[in-house]
Amino acid sequence: MRTAGTAAITLTLTAGLLASVISAITIGAADLSIGTVWAIIGEHLGLAKADVSVLRGHIVWNLRLPRVLAAATVGAGLAAVGAVMQTVTRNPLADPYLLGVSSGAALGAVLVIVAGIGSGMVAVSGGAFAGALATFAVVVLLTARRGALAPTRVVLAGIAIAQLCAACTSFVIIWVGDPRATQSITFWLSGSLAGSGWAKVCCALPVLAIVLLLVLSHARTLNAFAFGEEAAAALGVDVGRSRWLLLIGTALLTAVLVSISGAIGFVGLILPHAARFLTGPDHRRLLPVVVPAGAIFLIWVDTAARTVFEPRELPVGVLTAVLGVPAFLLLLHRREVRG
Repeated sequence: MRTAGTAAITLTLTAGLLASVISAITIGAADLSIGTVWAIIGEHLGLAKADVSVLRGHIVWNLRLPRVLAAATVGAGLAAVGAVMQTVTRNPLADPYLLGVSSGAALGAVLVIVAGIGSGMVAVSGGAFAGALATFAVVVLLTARRGALAPTRVVLAGIAIAQLCAACTSFVIIWVGDPRATQSITFWLSGSLAGSGWAKVCCALPVLAIVLLLVLSHARTLNAFAFGEEAAAALGVDVGRSRWLLLIGTALLTAVLVSISGAIGFVGLILPHAARFLTGPDHRRLLPVVVPAGAIFLIWVDTAARTVFEPRELPVGVLTAVLGVPAFLLLLHRREVRG
């Protein structure tokens, strides 16, 4: 009965995700109808010729559609990673950035902006990705013992390295003292999907798909982890190997997501807890629900970020924090009441 209910929720959220993608594309300074959006997408997919202006076609295909898909990808990925991290580390406050990946990405992006290496967002994203992977590698080197990763040591090392990277980032910003560079850095650090193009979407989607397949194939293992390492081992789980695979996979996905959007907080912390209220702790039911829920959530938050204060645009990370803090307090209250 529970499985049938979860399947219905998943199908509803999947349909809602498709509707959200199309609807979000219509919202903005240029007034577009759903029919126009479908016609333009159909033309680019080779289905039929769209009787629309070149400008409208450019807005839909080159500006809004890749941005909406980037929002869906980032939201889905952060929500899934958050659910996995909370289980693997047995820490309900864990999120995708627990291992210092976001702070390392920020430092890498800042160094690229300050040094003027490369050009545009491609170079910044590359620097962020390199910084994120370097940070995770340092955390692993500091915490690995005889090939095993201790959850507590990983968390503590991640927090320490994150603080170090944050301090270095602040030092670089203050040392440079360039208002334009500082403004660009601050906007990126706050999390933003502005400038998302097809290159970023095509980079992130395959990584998301691979990591989701990895996580879904380890759903039973994650259920065993929830009872502790000894219980998982007694159930036949190779604890060390599974933890390595899950941490490396989620860290790689987080690095890719942060490199295209900056650090968008609370998505990976709140959405897994909210989904558990609907599905329970079983990851075979949780993961198929939390992924589309995260995608839908970030699509609409990013739509609000780019339209509510037009012509100005807010960093999407600002709105996720504004929405996430009261939601987190509400979840804490409900947990206390149930406990």
